[in-house]
Amino acid sequence: MDSQIRSIHQQLVDKKITCTELVQSKLSNLKENSHNTVNALLDDIALKLAAKVDAKIASGETIGLLEGIPFGIKDVYMLQGTCTTASSDLLKHYKSPYTATAIQKLLDAGAIPLVKENCDSFGHGSSSENTIFGPVKNAINPELVGGGSSGGSAVNVAKDYTVFSIGGDTGGSIRQPAGYNHVYGLKPTYGRISRYGLMAYASSTDCVGPIAKSIEDILIVLNTMSGLDPKDQTTFTSETIQEDAILDTKSIKTVGYFKNFIDSEALDPKIKADFLACIEKIKAKGISVKVLDFFESDTLVSTYYTLAMAETASNLSRLDGTNYGNRIEAENLKETYAVTRSENFSEETKRRIVGGNQVLSQGFSDEIYLKGLNLRDQISQNFEKDFSEVDIILSPVTPSTPPKIGDSLKAPLAMYLSDAYTVGFSLGQLPTLTVPQGTATGLQITAAKNNDELVLKFANFLKDTI
Repeated sequence: MDSQIRSIHQQLVDKKITCTELVQSKLSNLKENSHNTVNALLDDIALKLAAKVDAKIASGETIGLLEGIPFGIKDVYMLQGTCTTASSDLLKHYKSPYTATAIQKLLDAGAIPLVKENCDSFGHGSSSENTIFGPVKNAINPELVGGGSSGGSAVNVAKDYTVFSIGGDTGGSIRQPAGYNHVYGLKPTYGRISRYGLMAYASSTDCVGPIAKSIEDILIVLNTMSGLDPKDQTTFTSETIQEDAILDTKSIKTVGYFKNFIDSEALDPKIKADFLACIEKIKAKGISVKVLDFFESDTLVSTYYTLAMAETASNLSRLDGTNYGNRIEAENLKETYAVTRSENFSEETKRRIVGGNQVLSQGFSDEIYLKGLNLRDQISQNFEKDFSEVDIILSPVTPSTPPKIGDSLKAPLAMYLSDAYTVGFSLGQLPTLTVPQGTATGLQITAAKNNDELVLKFANFLKDTI
């Protein structure tokens, strides 16, 4: 495996480069980049930490594997003393009073934060255009979107501005931009990594995850961030995944795929042809392939957005300018709340709050919200049945290639439907990895809950097969 983390670590240990030189080089590239990936550079923090690493090496002390490795942070994570804006007008001057657990674990391991990364405001979007910092431009073709909501994080990794980045995935917000920019992006099992210090979008599906250029780097960062956190009651104790374990792919016997995903008229013909070609290569390696039935993509998207909008309406109700954010005074308190929220939230965020309040309102909650909860249970049961028959589910990441910048803003429904192949796995709270092989936007590997190791194993298998 081609680990940038291990390569840079060895260069630092061998004194072929200094940590300060490495960090300065990355910061310089970030300053000059024209892809709108940067919300704020963390120059002072990064250079101070780099100097400490250099001093440690100079004195002959041993450094850890992540010590001195530069990384990026999606701008929805708390990092004490830095602005955490969520790419929104409401929080553009908000300073974090504490550090998110996942980020703190990386800092404790010696990793160096370089940048707060551009994203869709509060994670609301699939293109990273719903942001006050300008649309994120695709790493491969800057006329296209970078994907969302973790677009800045994926582009920074793809352009080598960061060694890895920490995104957030609610319905595909790591996996989709990873696919658009040809890098690896992991949504781990829900609860494997603490969400404490991540601005909540939809609490029942929000996941912290890494974006990187190799499977090994994904593994290193995943192991570092994982674990029980008393500040997040959804977390659980997880075993460290060993590198040797993910190299042994013999345990994978059966792979499944959803027929209705592949037969959908919305699926780009080239992506379909490439996906089916991958299936044939997998069969040729002696692995059994099983065709599975699943819910229609329209049902998945409707269920996800019903629940996600309801949860975001609840989570963002606290942002009224009283305790947090940019307050706009009006004639009375009620008007102050209304103007503050109307003027500071993006159009997409307002659309989701209004939709969420609608499905939670009297007369609609039984008909819409409770039905959504019931469908989510059915989806989870469907996955349990599927994973009793197959080891892995393989799917396209997106039904189509990245749209041009501006197109998604004109067609919100089309933007929602672009999540058709990612949201189902979020509702099931399953570990899912985008790999940059197979189709124009990669492939998506999914396993049963807590089987993150199996996902990484199959990624290694695909790397050698496709």
